[in-house]
Amino acid sequence: MADTLIFIIIGAVALVLGVVIGRMLASKASKVKEQELEEKAKMIIKEAEITAENIKKDKILEAKEKFLKLKSDFEEETNKKKNIIITNENKLKQKEQHLNKEFEKVNRKESELDELKEKLSTQLEVVNHKKAELDKFNQQKVSILEKISNLTADEAREQLIETLKDEASSKASSYIKDIIEEAKLTATKEAKKIVVESIQRTATEHAIENCVSIFNIESDDIKGKIIGREGRNIRALEAATGVEIIVDDTPEAIIISGFDPVRREIARLSLHRLVVDGRIHPARIEEIVSKTKKNIDEEIIEIGERTVIDLGIHGLHPELIKMIGRMRFRSSYGQNLLQHSREVANLCATMASELGLNPKHAKRAGLLHDIGKVWPEEAEKPHAIIGMELAQKYKEHPVICNAIGAHHDEIEMTHLLSPIVQACDAISGARPGARREVMESYIKRLKELEALALSFDGVHKCYAIQAGRELRVMVDADNVSDERAGQLSFDISQKIEKDMQYPGQIKVTVIREMRSVSYAK
Repeated sequence: MADTLIFIIIGAVALVLGVVIGRMLASKASKVKEQELEEKAKMIIKEAEITAENIKKDKILEAKEKFLKLKSDFEEETNKKKNIIITNENKLKQKEQHLNKEFEKVNRKESELDELKEKLSTQLEVVNHKKAELDKFNQQKVSILEKISNLTADEAREQLIETLKDEASSKASSYIKDIIEEAKLTATKEAKKIVVESIQRTATEHAIENCVSIFNIESDDIKGKIIGREGRNIRALEAATGVEIIVDDTPEAIIISGFDPVRREIARLSLHRLVVDGRIHPARIEEIVSKTKKNIDEEIIEIGERTVIDLGIHGLHPELIKMIGRMRFRSSYGQNLLQHSREVANLCATMASELGLNPKHAKRAGLLHDIGKVWPEEAEKPHAIIGMELAQKYKEHPVICNAIGAHHDEIEMTHLLSPIVQACDAISGARPGARREVMESYIKRLKELEALALSFDGVHKCYAIQAGRELRVMVDADNVSDERAGQLSFDISQKIEKDMQYPGQIKVTVIREMRSVSYAK
């Protein structure tokens, strides 16, 4: 028991001693660490002081350099301004000296003017005195004349005025008469000169349109392909285009006959494409003809645009441009309508320039004067009135509209441009070989022939061929029977005999075609 207590006491004492010794050792270690930290802090502070000193020196140097540069710039700018001020001062001094010289001159001139004024006043007094003496002398002379003539001055003046008035009136009448006679001679001469110069300055080629086109081929073997088995290819081509294809003994050539130049051109281009392609059969023919018609429509627009560009005309409505392109495939008394209109436009511009009018309006009116001839719809009005209404519809100038409508005297002329267009139209049509009346009447007869056949029920298409000696009528098989086709041929021939005048005889051929189409899917 006593030993256990001793051990406990010894343990407690050892524990206390351990704690004391541990604290002493810890306190010593912390002091050592604190000293190390203090030394590190001193070193960091010292390094920071050195770095700050270096930075301070750099900033001071940089500030000094900037200050020196600013000082230099300021001095340079100050010197420039100083030089400018000195230059302006010198200019002001020079101007001041110049003004002083001018002021001296003005003073000298003022003194000279004063002297001159004094002289003039003196001379004016002398003149007034002489004038008074002259008036007195004139009064005395008038009094003497009044006594001699027994007339007062006013009465004598009135008699003199009346005498001079009668004499002047007589001379003026004679002079006016001479001027009028001379003006008539000069006007006639000048008008002839303007017309002749306009004709000479507008030189165009003239070619009479015909009803036949020649399609050249490389060899006669191609003729067989074009004709096809039992003539089916050539019949399909004629049915699609409305022309007659003549394959005769002419070597390496096929003749395309038809009064409508658009149809002939479509047939010619279609033949060319078919020959180049090599595949010639009815279905292919219809496809090519359809594509060619679309191409011709595009070509018509291109021709119209090219025409207005060549003539320098701007701002035309697209529909008018399209109609101008159609003129290329129309004729007027055998004269190509587009060439005729271009020629009239140039003639109008030349005449208008000579007469001092607007050449642009004149050229525009000349180009559009026959636009009514290509209007696709049938109308009973004259082509000049149709053209005027079209021009008004597409917002053309009233002067141009009047010139178009009045060029055949259908309406009253309200502007000087209208007789110019009329004269130029006559000049263009009167050139030797420009027109042929027979051609116009011939084409008109063929159109009437086709229109007559189209007036019958069941007629799908009809084409006048063989120069009007044959009329091919195509009917729909669903609506017209074989018996009706024969009767239709007779009815058409009887109506032609009754309503039309024509030389020789006309063959009426009615074609009834039945098509059956189905698709394999």
